[in-house]
Amino acid sequence: MEPPKIKVGLAQYAPVHFNKKASINKLKAIIKEAAGKNVQLLAVGETWLSGYPAWLDYSTNISQWDAPEMKQVFTQMFESSITVPGSETKGIGKLAAQYKMGIVLGINEKVSEGPGNGTLYNSVLIFNEQGKLAVHHRKLMPTFTEKLLYGLGDGGGLEATSIHGARTGALICWEHWMPLTRQAMHNSGEHIHVALWPNVHEMLQLASRHYAFEGRSYVLAVGQIMKASDVPEGIELTKEFKNPEKPLLKGGSCIIGPDGKFIVEPVFNEEKLIIADLDIAKVYGERMALDTSGHYSRPDVFKFKVKTKKH
Repeated sequence: MEPPKIKVGLAQYAPVHFNKKASINKLKAIIKEAAGKNVQLLAVGETWLSGYPAWLDYSTNISQWDAPEMKQVFTQMFESSITVPGSETKGIGKLAAQYKMGIVLGINEKVSEGPGNGTLYNSVLIFNEQGKLAVHHRKLMPTFTEKLLYGLGDGGGLEATSIHGARTGALICWEHWMPLTRQAMHNSGEHIHVALWPNVHEMLQLASRHYAFEGRSYVLAVGQIMKASDVPEGIELTKEFKNPEKPLLKGGSCIIGPDGKFIVEPVFNEEKLIIADLDIAKVYGERMALDTSGHYSRPDVFKFKVKTKKH
């Protein structure tokens, strides 16, 4: 079978922070816009539903023990998170099927019943073009200050799935610095990899380009937009953010080819849908020189095993 060509879109938009209903309505509008431009695979940033807690890195009072302000913020975050599966995932799946569009979406996930209830996870969902929730992955290790809010993930979802014939997978933020996590995804045969970031600054562009070169896959590095005015009440920001229009997250979304070179250079400080056409045949041309899951992996020397048990 001839390798497919696929039109991809990166949704670099701000959610309505801590407002699940409004964020979902905005997501519906983004999906409809993408469908109107014939996008077959749409990527949306880290914990976009309903907002990445970027304020963790710019606050002066987040780590105070027993602080009522932080309890209130966590409660808001919990209330605006979603369960998987749940009514929200069912609705997004219907949209994916309606528009025959694969959707990769970062979420704040909550456990509402049974063991673990009350815990939040930084998660990614991949819906295929039939509307099936094909991949559900919780970030393995919350990064630095994220540990104040999120639980540890697991090996579930460290796999690619087919979207219009292109094997598509995703990792979240600093999982791209974890060599064995990358290897698990390379072994799953990705053609397209979605790298979910809050803000794709220079070092994260480096991580995304390295991933593309190492895995010989296209990388959709997607960031998002957040201003100081989006920060929840009760969070005390540092002095540099007195201006409510000051950005905490500037986007930086970009598209990288399987040779590690930019197809679309990083886009900053702008809400927009970034679109490109990808030819999957180019993935195989690059693997002639380097295939980290095949002729360059030396399984006779190294043993690799992933515990993929679902949560």
